[in-house]
Amino acid sequence: MRAVAIVYFSANNHTHLMAEAISEGVQKAGHQAELLRITGDQMSEGRWKDDAVMEKLNAADAIVFGSPTYMGGVAAQFKAFIDAASEVWFAQGWKDKIAAGFTHSSSLSGDKQGTLIYMAINAAQHSMTWINAGDMPSHYLGKSDGINRLGAFMGVMGQSPMVSGDEEAQLDAGDRLTCVSFGDRIAKATQRWMAAEE
Repeated sequence: MRAVAIVYFSANNHTHLMAEAISEGVQKAGHQAELLRITGDQMSEGRWKDDAVMEKLNAADAIVFGSPTYMGGVAAQFKAFIDAASEVWFAQGWKDKIAAGFTHSSSLSGDKQGTLIYMAINAAQHSMTWINAGDMPSHYLGKSDGINRLGAFMGVMGQSPMVSGDEEAQLDAGDRLTCVSFGDRIAKATQRWMAAEE
């Protein structure tokens, strides 16, 4: 059984719902998934620090990165986590781990591609192996299930209307299915990669 860590920031719970769906896909494939949410209490004087989370990431076979897209890039809280992981980068502690990424915004585009490219570049700097989305948009195939409805290939994109006040975050049904499929793909790719390395 392989360990897949899903590390993410979520302000309004949309990205959290995506993380849960990815976790479901990993578990359906017979592997272990752990959600590691970046929170405000991990921040001190503008720096991110959580040794327990870093230990879990270091022990994982795969790391899936998630952040909402704000102003065409990752959220500041997620960027603080990435900066804190530079010590791992210097030692190449995540080398040859599987990596993947997902993002969400309220706009259909919202320049989400910039967020996924940032995550992929970060994974490349860590010498990780990037897994893409792997699903054709279902409407190209004459299906109506909404899988990959936004046509993302670098990673998975989600889109939901903004929430305000006490509104509960909702995830589009097609985006949820895409995340479950993505989790399954990541788990299977991790199994193949790790088996080849053993």
